[in-house]
Amino acid sequence: MRTVNRGTVSLLSGITYTRMALVPVVMAFILAEAFVPAAALFVFAASTDWLDGFLARRWDTATTLGSFLDTTADKLLVSGALIALVAVGRASPWIATIIVGRELLILGLRGAVAMMDGFAFKPSIWGKLKANVQFAAIVLAILRYPVRLGPFLLDEWAMLVAASITVISAIEYVVRFSSVFAPRAGDH
Repeated sequence: MRTVNRGTVSLLSGITYTRMALVPVVMAFILAEAFVPAAALFVFAASTDWLDGFLARRWDTATTLGSFLDTTADKLLVSGALIALVAVGRASPWIATIIVGRELLILGLRGAVAMMDGFAFKPSIWGKLKANVQFAAIVLAILRYPVRLGPFLLDEWAMLVAASITVISAIEYVVRFSSVFAPRAGDH
């Protein structure tokens, strides 16, 4: 059995908790229409997702709780930023509802799977792509470059792409999770 270094786990948890703590700060900057600091802080917070994932893999210290907290921190960051962007008119309420709804659905399913089987599903390629596209779309929406491509601004197109990948990712996760909830031989 592999032993987990408590100092390493504490560092990784601290990175995740920092991302969570930055959510209301990013939201406050967006709501105050201080868009450049909001974007810079959002990029920093989003980059901590990459950092703690990289370090956890490098040090082989992934834990079920750490994985759950990491994905929860991502969902809080995305959801908080989207809610603030809707409030200042820089994101569609429909797109925000699709993305936040997916995040809540998958968070609930992950929690149920962790409680039932004691493990966390690893993110799929669709989940990773979804997170990166959402991060990029949110940064574009925060900064809102006045580049119009047909009927939409650049960030609006990015949000449409993010919503599309979010739906595909949700379908992929629901299919994966369904195997955990399916009756097994011997179940009544």
